[in-house]
Amino acid sequence: MSPPPRAALFDVDGTLVDTNYLHAVSWWEAFHQAGHRVAMTDIHHTVGMGSGRLLDRLLGEDRDRDGDEALGSAHKAIYATWFDRLPVLNGAPELLRALAGRGWRIVLATSAQGSELTALRRAIGADDVIHAATSADDVDSSKPAPDPVQQALEQAGADAGHALFVGDTVWDIKAARTAGVDCVALLSGGIARAELDAEGAVAVYRDPAELLERLDDSPFARLERQR
Repeated sequence: MSPPPRAALFDVDGTLVDTNYLHAVSWWEAFHQAGHRVAMTDIHHTVGMGSGRLLDRLLGEDRDRDGDEALGSAHKAIYATWFDRLPVLNGAPELLRALAGRGWRIVLATSAQGSELTALRRAIGADDVIHAATSADDVDSSKPAPDPVQQALEQAGADAGHALFVGDTVWDIKAARTAGVDCVALLSGGIARAELDAEGAVAVYRDPAELLERLDDSPFARLERQR
């Protein structure tokens, strides 16, 4: 019998593409246009959630939700102005190709959808090794719910014990842990190492390039040796 597949599941924003602060600025401008005063640091710490959860956290669950659609549309329109210049993080495509070459199935698990996901994949430039991608269109609940991670596992045809998730926020770690998957965290999204450690990251690296450089002594290598 062939061994079960190994799945390398990746968040995208802040993990493979340097976009967290672009999202924060775009949400800030959307809030400003709608007359809301929201601190940039608070917005930054909600990036990684789906828009509904983000608005719940920043504006309160008891808010008048009539303006939610307009806020979401404004954020998307502002953020879309960056689509042709989204900056891929150092080492991101090389990391995906290295893992694929070691037999890992690469699946993206992101809140991005539609044209945004297309722009992100174009920025990464590694579609030749990406097995699948799950987006907000494919799940009922966004991170920190486990739905995106569980969907990515299904797309990879792997079980949680043969998978690792790579993300950059506490929401990524919460989602992965609830799905039973260990999470490797990166500092490239701007979240402090102490926060990622406290949430339960099994390892923390500066960015994709450092993870690639240290791949042979990373959780990926340790899981490979268990086979």
